[in-house]
Amino acid sequence: MATSKKSGARAKLRNYFLTNIGNILHSDDLRKIAGISEWARRVRELRNEEGLNILTHNDRSDLKPGEYLLLSATPIPSFERSISKEIRAFVLDRNGFTCQMCGAAAGEPHPFDNQRKTRLHIGHIIDKSMGGSDDVGNLRAVCSVCNEGASNLTLNRPSAIKLVAQVRRAPAKDQVDILEWLIRKFPNQTREMLANTKGNESK
Repeated sequence: MATSKKSGARAKLRNYFLTNIGNILHSDDLRKIAGISEWARRVRELRNEEGLNILTHNDRSDLKPGEYLLLSATPIPSFERSISKEIRAFVLDRNGFTCQMCGAAAGEPHPFDNQRKTRLHIGHIIDKSMGGSDDVGNLRAVCSVCNEGASNLTLNRPSAIKLVAQVRRAPAKDQVDILEWLIRKFPNQTREMLANTKGNESK
C-alpha cells in the first residue's frame, strides 16, 4: 500500500512538472498535488532517479526557498545518474569543481547567466555517439548551461599567452580578483614562488 502511494505521488508530481515546464512552482502546491507529507523526497527522486532537471534556490539566485522550476522535459543522461558517488567526487575534484567547457565554478553565479548558480554535471570528453566510453578518463565536469547547449562554448582552450593578454586588458580590480583566485587554487606553488623571490632578493 505504501509503495503504491509513493508511486502515485511521484507520478502526480512528474505530470505536474511536465505540464508546467518553465514555470515557477511553489512547495504548497507541490504538497497538495502529491497528497503526502514526504512530497519533497518524491521531488528528489524525480531529480536523482529520473534525471528531471528541476532547479531550486540552490541552483538559481532568482528562485526563492520553496520555489521549483523544471527547465525542460529532456532528462539528465542516465549514465550520469548511475555513476557512483566516488567516481563523481573524483572527477569533480580532478577538474577543480569547474566546468571544463566555460570555466564556471560550482556554486558561483554563472558568468553567462548570472541569475543561475553554477551546477555541475558529469559529461563525456568524447561523446558516446563518437565511440567514447564511460571510463573515468573520458569523463569531465560540465555545467548545466553548457550541458543544455545554451552557450556555444565548445572552442579550444585558450593558450597562456592569450589568457595573459586578456588579463592585461581587464580593470585592476578584476586583475586582483584573478590573482586571489590563482592563489587559492595554487597555494603551494604560490608559497614556493614567494620563497624563491625572497631568496633571490637576499643574495
